Amino acid sequence: MKTVFKTTGGKDPVKDSSAHYAAGDVIFQQGELGTEMFIIQEGEVNIVKHINGESHALSHLEKGDFFGEMAVLESVPRTADAIAATDVRALVINGARFDEMLRKNPEVAVRIIRKYSKRLREANTLLERLVGREVDSEHGALDATQSVPAEVHHRHRLVDATTGAEFFFSKGDETTIGRADPVTGILPDIDLTPVDANRSVSRRHAKIICSGNQYFMLEEVGTVNGTYVNDQRIPTGTPVMIHNGDGIKIGLIAMRALFD
Repeated sequence: MKTVFKTTGGKDPVKDSSAHYAAGDVIFQQGELGTEMFIIQEGEVNIVKHINGESHALSHLEKGDFFGEMAVLESVPRTADAIAATDVRALVINGARFDEMLRKNPEVAVRIIRKYSKRLREANTLLERLVGREVDSEHGALDATQSVPAEVHHRHRLVDATTGAEFFFSKGDETTIGRADPVTGILPDIDLTPVDANRSVSRRHAKIICSGNQYFMLEEVGTVNGTYVNDQRIPTGTPVMIHNGDGIKIGLIAMRALFD
């Protein structure tokens, strides 16, 4: 395994710059000073942290995922190794380009916010355990000490129109829809990765909300390719009621809601 350092030479600091890595190359090492983050265009990357002489795999990233953003956001040393698991082509983003990217692509900003929000929730949960008391969540989020409501509708589901694959609602009042996100560690209740060959579904695309005996579709902030109910695009952040048999489209994935 070798360490490979890539530079952008004399290129415009606001222009895109791609770097290529062979499988096994170390893109950056824990403890290094860094000024750039990376977005994977092709290939896969492992993030590995070293603690007390032992290596711990933190995440396995793929096309569309980003890493190394802490160096750009906070100008701190790298907190883990980034190692090419396969041949990799990555977009290299410095501070100037990162600022421009956030202005033009809100989904990147939303995913970064969710990543650090998750870390904050985990830190709060740990603090609660250490002090031996529960702290109410301002937004009503579940923590490790709370249980999921027992009242569920087990058979409510979305059915993919092409493959017939069934995706069942969660046991709680909210069912998140999207693709597994190794960057944030968020796994949606309905993971459409198996039927989303075109990657048209955002990592956290939409959610189904149960209120009483009614169900609503809500598109998440930062969604790119839209959410449709009966061929009508729904506005971001506004719940739209859905019924048994309604046509649902998440990105390019056509589905049907079935309530039993």
